[in-house]
Amino acid sequence: MEPIRKHEGAVVPLNRANVDTDQIIPKQFLKRIERSGFGQFLFYNWRFDENGDARDDFVLNKPAYQNGTILLAGENFGCGSSREHAPWSLEDYGFRVIIASSFADIFYNNAMKNGIIPVQMNEEQVQQWMKQAEKDELVLTVDLEKQMIQDGERKIDFGISPYHRENLLHGLDDIALTLQHEDKITTFENVR
Repeated sequence: MEPIRKHEGAVVPLNRANVDTDQIIPKQFLKRIERSGFGQFLFYNWRFDENGDARDDFVLNKPAYQNGTILLAGENFGCGSSREHAPWSLEDYGFRVIIASSFADIFYNNAMKNGIIPVQMNEEQVQQWMKQAEKDELVLTVDLEKQMIQDGERKIDFGISPYHRENLLHGLDDIALTLQHEDKITTFENVR
């Protein structure tokens, strides 16, 4: 997992609530065992029609949002089944930050374990950014160290648990956390 301290990026406005993990990465694409290659299937049923052609009306297919790295969404983002493939596909597509007014708990934790910063922001602020991003390019700077989002001259604080914050800052997933104790594990195994 890559460390992430500060991220500046263009916002992609996904103006939908209750986006479930089956929409993020549909079940037919869960056959892969590696963590990469899922980005091409992100929001597949919304991005493509039954013939596999890109839908002009979906936000990710619009030229203005092609280079977006911050996803802005409605409430209850990541609900549904607990598939870890959902954050894999978002990260593989290029998203480093997801801002929503609320997240499903399992998705929220899976996102952080995979190097994505999920920022919970009040609904009023989300809708303000949504309108701005739908009208014109919106670039935000998310500073994980200071737990702050910069929107032009405005600075808005956000909360995140100290445990998850430290893991994201240092690029530590569950395996990397365990390997920090490799010498103790080896000693235990040798004595055992």
